[in-house]
Amino acid sequence: MQVSRLPFDPGPAGWASIVARGPTYPKLENDITVDFAVVGAGFAGLSAARRLRQLEPKSKIAIFEAREICEGSSGRNSGFMIDLPHNLGSKDYVGQIEIDRQQTALNREAIQFAQEAAEEYHLTEETFSIAGKINAAATKTGLKHNSDYAAHLSKLNEPCEILDAKQMYEICGSRYYLGGLATPGNGLIKPGLYVRGIAKGISQSDVQIYEKSPILSLKKFGNAWKLKTPEGAVEAKIVVLAVNGHIESFGFFRHRLMHIYLYASITRQLTSDEIKTLSGEPAWGFTPADSLGSTVRRISGAGGDRIVMRNGISWAPNRTVPISRLERARRSHVRSFKRRFPNLAKVNMEYSWGGLLCLSRNAVPVFGELDTGLHSACCQNGLGTVQGTLHGKLVAEFICGHRSSSVDHVLKLAKPVKLPPEPFCTIGAEVVTRWGEFKAGRER
Repeated sequence: MQVSRLPFDPGPAGWASIVARGPTYPKLENDITVDFAVVGAGFAGLSAARRLRQLEPKSKIAIFEAREICEGSSGRNSGFMIDLPHNLGSKDYVGQIEIDRQQTALNREAIQFAQEAAEEYHLTEETFSIAGKINAAATKTGLKHNSDYAAHLSKLNEPCEILDAKQMYEICGSRYYLGGLATPGNGLIKPGLYVRGIAKGISQSDVQIYEKSPILSLKKFGNAWKLKTPEGAVEAKIVVLAVNGHIESFGFFRHRLMHIYLYASITRQLTSDEIKTLSGEPAWGFTPADSLGSTVRRISGAGGDRIVMRNGISWAPNRTVPISRLERARRSHVRSFKRRFPNLAKVNMEYSWGGLLCLSRNAVPVFGELDTGLHSACCQNGLGTVQGTLHGKLVAEFICGHRSSSVDHVLKLAKPVKLPPEPFCTIGAEVVTRWGEFKAGRER
């Protein structure tokens, strides 16, 4: 099968841009033979390769990334590895009790796997930590969402703490928020450091990484698979597609996956005077009480003291958007930033970018064996950091016959259902997202 298109992401990957590049990896420029070929070097691909190396220590493993490490979606997220229910299709993130319990346990399995990797590869605490997060509310409606979420967490026997406006101000230095809901188990990463650090660690375990080596075709070759890149070819016994929504480009699950771009900007480094003016804690992470509100982070250390703003959504069935959409998003980020931090009005956004998310209508992944020797760890339903890590780990275990309750659970999930026909699907999606952004109001 010919790959119909290559991944597209507008703007630079901001998290990768603010820290040192780190190791570089070669292009594939010849023909090679491996036991396992992993397509995609994001959270899913790196996790699959790491777990394969653990379970098959003598095997030949290679990872193929279309761009440079951390230039794709893995360098464009907000850096939250969320353990608790976080259904983006729900106004307050929650679902059914038993389903949420199961998903929380799976998310924590992924976070533990990530934490073990961070420890094994000697990543710093600012690169990965269990720092918790706060659902920040700027409206009475947002406070109600938080209250409902807290009640749901109580039924799950999960700890949380309601914060008032004063406590929120003491954390972030902004009087914009009316309150928040703090939960302790979230993993917080700096994607530029984390993804590159994991890649470096894996490469030192004799996993070969090839950058700027997109897969252009994939076909059965006897009892193996043949993959072609612009300058080389790979013969592999087993192939893992860890490409999220890009799996449609390989011909799978067409018209069953929903593709959306989310947008983010990061400020220039704050000066020492601006840091004093801002006050608050040096690092924190806020997700919005309304799912279409603004995610906000403050970071310090490597990359400097900066604030990240994320809001804005584009329906993108063709997995591309015009560059003008990014500029519109940047202006929205500036407005949202100035509302929250009027005392930093002279601080500009240094980098702005968009990143592609993949969801299914029934909120299930594309996981498991697609054909003999061809496996998928795709469609992370908007939670690529944690779900990508989980599905990469579990698909490696499934391939190696390492069965567990977690593997069995994901295998039993339904497949993505069909989307409504066009143009009704796009029209409906545009109406829902625009109305949702309007209703979010000051949460944006």
